[in-house]
Amino acid sequence: MDSQEPEQTPYAAVSAQGSRLARQYQAYLDKSTPFVTYRWIGTGALLLIFLLRIVLAQGWYIVCYSLGIYLLNLFLAFLQPKFDPSFEQDTELEDGAAGGLPTKQDEEFRPFIRRLPEFKFWYSATRAIAVGFFCTWWTIFDIPVFWPVLVVYWIILFCLTMRRQIQHMIKYRYVPFSFGKTRYNRSGK
Repeated sequence: MDSQEPEQTPYAAVSAQGSRLARQYQAYLDKSTPFVTYRWIGTGALLLIFLLRIVLAQGWYIVCYSLGIYLLNLFLAFLQPKFDPSFEQDTELEDGAAGGLPTKQDEEFRPFIRRLPEFKFWYSATRAIAVGFFCTWWTIFDIPVFWPVLVVYWIILFCLTMRRQIQHMIKYRYVPFSFGKTRYNRSGK
């Protein structure tokens, strides 16, 4: 009495293969996590290839503009704290509670936690650049526009949003970067 295994359906075979590839892809992403500099160099190279494609093909300016807006949005999320002090202050005023960022020496230290962590920022940016590069090979995305207007509009948008972000950082006294901050040695010397 031979016990035969039930035959695997085509859907189950494809699903199993897809989940195996997804696990393998996630394993590669996990292995790349500590190599921050190399990841960003690769993303910069991909962005350079994308921009070279735009310049040489002389088209797909809408794709480039959309990518620029998306990358600006990601960058702003990267610079913002996870718990925005202005929102917390507004809700605390409504509730009558005291709190916010520490303003005196005796208050508790709260580390800066980003709204968008570095790895997710890198991953989303790299994926967006790859999608944008893929879109430049399809003529349906080559919408004729006067590109200098898009460049000027993007520069104005960048300057206004960064000015607002820097004012927010000054008002609530937080620095989203670790360079320039005091570092203490672990040794008791």
